Amino acid sequence: MSLGTAATRTTNPLLLALLISASAYVVATHRAPTPLARSYAAFARLALAVLLVRLLFAVALGSPIPGTHTLFTLPEVPLPHWAQGIRLGGKVTAEALVFAAYDGLKLATLLICVGAANALAAPGRLLKSLPGALYETGVAVVVALTFAPHLVADVQRLRAARRLRGRPDRGLRGLLQVGLPVLEGALERSVALAAAMEARGYGRAAEVPARVRRTTAALTLGGLLGVCAGTYGLLTAEGGTYGLPVLLAGVAAALAGLRLGGRRSLRTRYRPDPWDARAWLVAGSGAAVAALLTLAADRDPEALHPGVVPLVAPALPLWPAAAVLLSLLPALAVPKDPEEPS
Repeated sequence: MSLGTAATRTTNPLLLALLISASAYVVATHRAPTPLARSYAAFARLALAVLLVRLLFAVALGSPIPGTHTLFTLPEVPLPHWAQGIRLGGKVTAEALVFAAYDGLKLATLLICVGAANALAAPGRLLKSLPGALYETGVAVVVALTFAPHLVADVQRLRAARRLRGRPDRGLRGLLQVGLPVLEGALERSVALAAAMEARGYGRAAEVPARVRRTTAALTLGGLLGVCAGTYGLLTAEGGTYGLPVLLAGVAAALAGLRLGGRRSLRTRYRPDPWDARAWLVAGSGAAVAALLTLAADRDPEALHPGVVPLVAPALPLWPAAAVLLSLLPALAVPKDPEEPS
């Protein structure tokens, strides 16, 4: 996730390609053989689709970037006067396509880094680390993560059964014939799971004074708003001065609210997952990459945001590239787990 934050600070295609390569290497060396780990390929395909769509929009709708290297000219569709500033077709320049490619590659890199987080993070370990105030949310996520593989398995089983019987399993008719049994089985499992959870005492909460509840709500809501405002400030050039203080204040308020909210939970932790040196190494290496690229974007914006007018080849800045290589530390220093813990 820190690599995704770093990707938002640059449009240099060489640095973005380095970020993609680093995240892909870590995924390739440490991905567990689980269904969730296979989502990385889906995110990579989505990133490629986003890049192609961005280029298609630049070709069809034009670009505000002026250019002198005309590649081809499309028939231009006349638009009414109220649509001034928008055009369909016309000249397509190399500068406009390169600018769109840089912009699309930045978003594609962000998606790939998010896909790496989904492929590497074990949901069970993440949910065990939730604070007590998010107990109900954690239960809902556990149920969702448990039911999703069952739904996929039910669809595959029913489609295979219909093919063996010579019945269609595609199209609208096949979808209806497969979807209804899957929905019926999901409802039956939901009722059985709800009865089992009720028998085990899920949902019980301790009595908390009204003053503590109001303070908890104010701290949590204010902290989350501060986190959103601070994150927005860090991702924009105008909010560089207030972004970090607001973000830190929001995180502190949110943590205090979650600490108070945890008093409602009557549960205990079974085999808590410790935050050890390897976890600090993984989180610290990503945070260092994000911080160093943010610093580089302020110190040398031309290197991290190469211009397209005039059209020149991008150069690889040395110390930002060395900063990106810090993201390879988890792949080299953290041993691969044999399998994801249940």
